[in-house]
Formats: sequence, C-alpha cells, structure tokens
Amino acid sequence: MSAARDAGIEPQEIDGLIPYPGHIGDDILQAELDLKPRFRTTVDMGGCSAVSALRIASLAVASGAAKHVLLFRGLKGSSGLRKADRPSFLPGQPFRRHLEHVHGLNTPAQRYALLCQRYKHEYGLDRRTLGEIALAARAHANLNPDAQMYGRDLTMDEYLAGRLISDPYTLFDCCLETDGASAVIVSKRNDARDIRILSVAEAQGVSPDDISNREPFLDIGLTQAANDVWNELGVGPNDVDAAMIYDCFTFEVLHQLEEAGFAGHGKAAALIADGGIRLGGKLPVNTHGGMLSEGHQAGLNHVIEAVRQLRQECGQRQVEDARLVAVSGWGQLGDGSFAVLGGQNV
Repeated sequence: MSAARDAGIEPQEIDGLIPYPGHIGDDILQAELDLKPRFRTTVDMGGCSAVSALRIASLAVASGAAKHVLLFRGLKGSSGLRKADRPSFLPGQPFRRHLEHVHGLNTPAQRYALLCQRYKHEYGLDRRTLGEIALAARAHANLNPDAQMYGRDLTMDEYLAGRLISDPYTLFDCCLETDGASAVIVSKRNDARDIRILSVAEAQGVSPDDISNREPFLDIGLTQAANDVWNELGVGPNDVDAAMIYDCFTFEVLHQLEEAGFAGHGKAAALIADGGIRLGGKLPVNTHGGMLSEGHQAGLNHVIEAVRQLRQECGQRQVEDARLVAVSGWGQLGDGSFAVLGGQNV
C-alpha cells in the first residue's frame, strides 16, 4: 500500500508481481490487495534476486506485458523460522551433507568465511578493516529511524570483542535477522520523482555450485556483471556517487567493492580506511545501514535506499548531489547482480 501511494497509483493498478522465494507469496498479496496480475514470475538467485528482478521488471514494462510491476519481500526472520532451521536451497545436498557438514561447512557464515580466509592469505587483512565496515553501517543506521539498530552505537572495542561465529567472522561481521517487508514498483513512466534503471546485469561464478573450485578463487558472478554494466553505460566506478553493496558479511562488502571495480584487487582496505565508505567519504556505502544494521530484506532495501538517495529524500544521511547509485546483489555461492540507477538529472 505504501509503495503504491509513493508511486501515485492505486494498488489495483499493479498488474505484475515478482515475489522472493521463501517469503510471502504472490497469491497472498493478490488476494489481500484484490490484484489481477497479467504478469508474474519468480527470480530465484538468492540475494541476487532483488537486483536481478529490476531487469525482469523493466523488460516486462518495456514489452507491454505489464504497466506496474511490484517487487516485494516479507519475512519474519527474527521472530519466525531461524536461518539454521530453514531448508537449504544450495545444489548438491548429498555432497554437502556427507562431505561439507561433517567438516563444519553448514551455514552461510562457515562457507563464506572460506572466501575471507583466502583473501587474507593472498593480500592480508586487518580485522579493523572489517570493523570499519561494521562501524560505518552502524553509523549510517543511527541516521535512519527505520533501521533495526537505530539508537544503538557500536565502537571498535565492542566490535573486536564480539563472540566468534566462524573464523574470522564474529558477531558484528554478520547481517541481522529481521522481521520486515519491502516493496518496489517498476513502471514505464517519466514523472519528476521517478528513478531510472540505467543498466542491470547478472552472472554466476565459474563454479556456481561451489566456492572452492574457482580460478581465480575470488572471482564471483559480480566480477562479470559489473563489467557488463560499466561497458553498457560507458561510465565507470569513479562516476558513481554512492553504492549499496549486499552486505551479508563485512568481508563481502570489501570483496564486492573490488570485484565491481571500485578498488583494485587487494586495495579495498585503503578505500575503506579513514571514513572512505562513510557519508562524506570517497564512496558512501550502504547509507541506510545495510543488512548489517538496517535490516535483512534480501537486498531489496538496498534498492529502496538507492531510490531515496537519488530523490534527495534521505535527510541527515543524504549524499550530496547524488546522480548515480550502484546496487549489488550476492546470491547462493557467488551469483552476482549489479545495477546502476540514475535520477532525472542524468
């Protein structure tokens, strides 16, 4: 309802639906809002799905399959079913049960910690660099009254004292469990407040069913997806005013900043240092607090924050003169999606 009001349409004008697997279903929303959709589909690429759905929705409205396509998420992640109790959607379950689980690779934190450890081996990595990512997210969340961690400060000492989850990840390296909902409407319009989807791409890693058989090891789907977007638009990372990076874990912010081209390999720590990813820094990242401190909405809240930044609606956390904002998605074992959104002044 709120998204429809924001778009200046009646809810019943929504004629396209793209739900997120495992969240509230399109059938429930259709009944509750009395919708009659002409177009519906599901994008099942884990945390890539929110950004990838922008591409599907834009193609739907461009082709005339629908006029207003709703992307939505709704989940009781905190008070509902815990992540450890949810069924795994990763491929090769017999392999994982008999070989991975017995060696402690059972949760996302355990799997993705391998990527962080490999990076640490190749380039070196100070825990305070990961700490700055967590602290920047928390500082931004404290400027966002809708954030789950609003009003809850985080210091470097508190970060460093966080309990171990999966080496090197500790408590504050991990995203939140959240009760919440998000919605975005994609339409073929050109109103003054509308934000343009300039380019979207998606890709999978060399071994999409595994994270340990890649060469280079740290290549992920985003590596190719971001390159495709930059080439299509004819702009580069230095032209972007802010970035909303899928932050399931602190290291994945650093990892994706490098794979998307915002920093060279092994160089993101320098970008992150001294407030580089905070408001007023070289590249403000996750100005809403991200999944680390605003809430886990499978990345759709990142799209919403990009729209608000481009509309100049973010108050204390507003990036000055934001014209281009990048949004990344991370799914499953390294699927990647990447979009650049632009305001009316682009």
